[in-house]
Amino acid sequence: MSDFQTLKTVLFTLAPIGIPYLISTYRTYASYSRTHASARRPAPHGINIALNILFLASILFLLKSLYAFSYENVILDTNSRIQTPSSVLWERVANTIRPEKTLTAMDEKLRDRLASTEGRCLYLMYGGDTVGNCPFCSSDEPRSFFYYAAPEIFLPHLFNFVALGLATSNAVAGREGSRFRTLTTVMGVLMALVEVTAWWRYDWKANGRVTRAGDLFLFYGWMKLGRSLGIAVTNMGFAAFLWLTATNRFLVVPLGAEERIDGVLRQLEAARGKMGAVGIIGNVTARNEGLRKKSEEIFAQDDRSWKEVMADEEVKKSIAKAKAQGRFDFERMEREADRYAENLISSASLELNSLKS
Repeated sequence: MSDFQTLKTVLFTLAPIGIPYLISTYRTYASYSRTHASARRPAPHGINIALNILFLASILFLLKSLYAFSYENVILDTNSRIQTPSSVLWERVANTIRPEKTLTAMDEKLRDRLASTEGRCLYLMYGGDTVGNCPFCSSDEPRSFFYYAAPEIFLPHLFNFVALGLATSNAVAGREGSRFRTLTTVMGVLMALVEVTAWWRYDWKANGRVTRAGDLFLFYGWMKLGRSLGIAVTNMGFAAFLWLTATNRFLVVPLGAEERIDGVLRQLEAARGKMGAVGIIGNVTARNEGLRKKSEEIFAQDDRSWKEVMADEEVKKSIAKAKAQGRFDFERMEREADRYAENLISSASLELNSLKS
């Protein structure tokens, strides 16, 4: 069974289970996000630190991508073909890219490895450092070069794991960031697996059939470029996602019972503070003769203004018309106002009891 058929079988097996679950989860979060759109807030301090970490890591990888092809390649730098005789190749190296017209110690190490077409194909795939310095590698065992190059391949992913771990740690990002720790772990593992698969499945002999120097495929440089850009873009995308969720613009998480209780308590405390302030103002007004007279004058003026408004013929006709049409029910409005005033505190107490239970 081919790899495509295997992948298709796995997808057809898991899709009926995974896709409905993902759709249901997304709809739940999206519905809650729309309902609580007014709860948007600035990014917490911990999230800002996490975003700075992700931004710094992304910038470093972007800078690294600029030097993806800056390594020495004796075949390409001398405009040689993969089939160029070894003596001609090293004569060109000495005469064109060596200032003192003499081969270096690394050139001497590479001379034997690049004597065959297979060695040159592996050189284009793994670079000069791996091919020249590996003590146990051989063209007869091409996988041995991958084992030697593994630290160079995985070190950027390890650095990215550290950055993602810091950005989603509870100590740095708090609850808003730590809930995505599993997601970032899976994301980092997948990026590493994609690169390992590319290294493992690449046809390293493909350059052996190329007859022009300009047509050689520099797999080593393209992998360095793809790794750096892939990690940088993924980190920036996750940073944007983290900012959207932390500011309640996307995937708003419902508040827990403790947080709702704290919110209700803060509202009650604020209401009690305002009522106390009103009481203090009332006591000061009642005790001060000047303020008391001023207050009485204001109330008297409001009463006169209200009576004048109600005595107006047009107002009387409008009220009579509204009563006749059943649009006004003063008794019902008074009952509802009394009921609202009486249940203002009791409703909050009932909500607290329900949350505690």
